[in-house]
Amino acid sequence: MTTTASFGAANTAVLKDPKIKIRSFDGLRHSNSLALTRPENVFSVSSSRPSLIRAVSTPVKPEKETKRSKVEIIKEHSNYIRYPLNEELLTDAPNINESATQIIKFHGSYQQYNRDERGAKSYSFMLRTKNPCGKVPNKLYLTMDDLADQFGIGTLRLTTRQTFQLHGVLKKNLKTVMSSIIHSMGTTLGACGDLNRNVLAPAAPFARKDYQFAQKTAENIAALLTPQSGFYYDMWVDGEKILTAEPPEVVEARNDNSHGTNFPDSPEPIYGAQFLPRKFKIAVTVPADNSVDILTNDVGIVVVTDANGEPQGFNIYLLTILTLGWGGMGRTHRLENTFPRLAEPLGYVPKEDILYAVKAIVVTQRENGRRDDRKYSRMKYLISSWGIEKFRTVVEQYYGKKFEPFRELPKWEFKSYLGWHEQGNGDLFCGLHVDNGRIGGKMKKTLREIIENYSLDVQLTPNQNIILCGIRNAWKGPITATLAQAGLLQPKYVDPLNLTAMACPALPLCPLAITEAERGIPDILKRVRAVFEKVGLKYNESVVIRITGCPNGCARPYMAELGFVGDGPNSYQIWLGGTPNQTALARSFMDKVKIQDLERVLEPLFYHWKQRRQSKESFGEFITRMGFEKLQEWVDNWKVLCLHHPNTT
Repeated sequence: MTTTASFGAANTAVLKDPKIKIRSFDGLRHSNSLALTRPENVFSVSSSRPSLIRAVSTPVKPEKETKRSKVEIIKEHSNYIRYPLNEELLTDAPNINESATQIIKFHGSYQQYNRDERGAKSYSFMLRTKNPCGKVPNKLYLTMDDLADQFGIGTLRLTTRQTFQLHGVLKKNLKTVMSSIIHSMGTTLGACGDLNRNVLAPAAPFARKDYQFAQKTAENIAALLTPQSGFYYDMWVDGEKILTAEPPEVVEARNDNSHGTNFPDSPEPIYGAQFLPRKFKIAVTVPADNSVDILTNDVGIVVVTDANGEPQGFNIYLLTILTLGWGGMGRTHRLENTFPRLAEPLGYVPKEDILYAVKAIVVTQRENGRRDDRKYSRMKYLISSWGIEKFRTVVEQYYGKKFEPFRELPKWEFKSYLGWHEQGNGDLFCGLHVDNGRIGGKMKKTLREIIENYSLDVQLTPNQNIILCGIRNAWKGPITATLAQAGLLQPKYVDPLNLTAMACPALPLCPLAITEAERGIPDILKRVRAVFEKVGLKYNESVVIRITGCPNGCARPYMAELGFVGDGPNSYQIWLGGTPNQTALARSFMDKVKIQDLERVLEPLFYHWKQRRQSKESFGEFITRMGFEKLQEWVDNWKVLCLHHPNTT
């Protein structure tokens, strides 16, 4: 029987091998590396967790559906996410075939082409990194900055899941770019594809125990759910042996099969050959801090502490059933049974059990999520079909315990962490607003200069902003001056509408985009500001605005106070009713609103908000209190109303 101790002994021996490179953990191993990673050695580790109430039995795995989607067939025949990508990368063609485009997603890349150009398609690839908690070490940031200039379109983009996107990489340069990222302590593995995506956590580098514990937990979950079969390293660094220094609790949780969670003879003990039915999103945070949009993730995890601030365990949220019909933001136009939804409580687990509980949730979705129709393959649809009680019961069987009652939590607040803050260890951090997460031009040059000269690490936020970490007090003055010269201003100098606004990249590179988002949002925000001024709203007032070029919801528009979702050329579906702290789901208000007609809808809504709101009532709260019937009446009658209120037209 292999024990945790023998794993440690094996690792000690490995560390002495000069041919093997050691890096900080992210759960990756080459499939043909050392004996300690071979399937016959890794599935007999017993769990040392203290036992609570045991579940009745390990669930019987359901019979597989006979009908499967095309993507499921491609995964089955891919030799654990290698074929046919390994062959397609060797051809002289600028693109890869349909099957390979599905497989390369697991490696963290999407094939794209410029939709603005006519004639022959100019193919390129978007690469997305995977950075649990948004942590980016100094070396990796500098490498990404270089790669954007040498092989991309000259810009870096910060995503809503705390990662980088690098656009415009040609197929012939993919291996060079990928290997550069890997050798700079980075990875793109699992940033896309049917598996766990980047794990979110508050980006603030506070020295507080709860924040540090949340970030460590996010990193451990990311390691636990990282593919193990080595396909990534085989493809991009020719199978180079790069081991990971994983915490023993991660290794033990992954290897534990006491409740039938693992494939005992597979190089992918958790995922198997088919991986998950669709993408899977997890976020970890501390009470009150909703910088991660916790309720939009498939699994939301909240640290629970005692009176002294010592972490004791976790509340777990799952995307569950709602009456309305990202995480759970994705939907499809004209399919009313595809819908966004919010998370609801699943239960509480002690801190030593969180990896086992997360694994049980993932396995429940792996075994029962639909694989015949990808529109309904997310976990939210399984829970909608089963109901939360049945889902909880099955998860408890894989977990091996009953969930404890949910612990009481304070009210959620959105935190941006912009501006200067004390870390709590004597250093400072500085949060910088980046419009739509796009770093380019003078901003890009200045950020590189500061990060390189002061040897700073950075963290990326779920609101597409960047935090400079570990700044000494003596550096604050010169860094502030340098940032201001590049237009990276303190938050008080940025339009409040811009501070919370988000947009997806959309056109010209995203193949799913129906209309503009990133390129269109600057003008839309200016027009909203003009309407504010027209109806008498003050400059310091704001609403949360999010725009996407299609219904997939990458910028989480279904949580916005005012969401624009592309539903045709130069046309948007308008969603209303989210809240500033991101705890209420918006609802669809109007379809097919042309870009030139936005003021016709927005003016009456903002005018009546100004005139009728209660004390400190946000726009989203006002919308919910008034109801859509009244809102529609205002919009329909606005031309008549304007005759009696000429100052508002």
